[in-house]
Amino acid sequence: MRELKLINTYKNELQKYSLEQLRYKSEEAVWSIGQMYDHLILVAHEYLDNMETCATLNEEQPHGKTEFGEHLFMIRGFPPIKIKLPDELNTPPNNSDSNDVLISRLDQVILRLNQWESKVDHINPNYKVEHGGFGWLNAREWYDLVGMHFRHHLRQKDELEQSLV
Repeated sequence: MRELKLINTYKNELQKYSLEQLRYKSEEAVWSIGQMYDHLILVAHEYLDNMETCATLNEEQPHGKTEFGEHLFMIRGFPPIKIKLPDELNTPPNNSDSNDVLISRLDQVILRLNQWESKVDHINPNYKVEHGGFGWLNAREWYDLVGMHFRHHLRQKDELEQSLV
């Protein structure tokens, strides 16, 4: 599965950063590599929580995705743009985790993805949970969004690595 391979790559690459590199911020408004990892992990769990909620529902949702959500899933990823969240959703991610803690947290994401990989397609596709920007998503879409989000941050990861001293 592509998503698991990508997340394992992120995990393996954590080994190459010193603690100082992991926490280094080139500017106050720019995340560190560690903060980017924290963000990815928190969002992955949020998406997987929503996927699990879809599995517990028993009422079909007739609403669909927003226009942006339709586009996102049509191209199977985020467009190559920086996305700024509203201030109330834009709390700076944690910058104190060590490499080992981030690896352990990524292992939890991988474990959840593995546990649901064979089950997600058996959840009624009309059981949906609303995403604030993408509209109503079913379990498969929430599951796929995890990998799409990790792919989206590859460019940011490259930029952050280039700014390391």
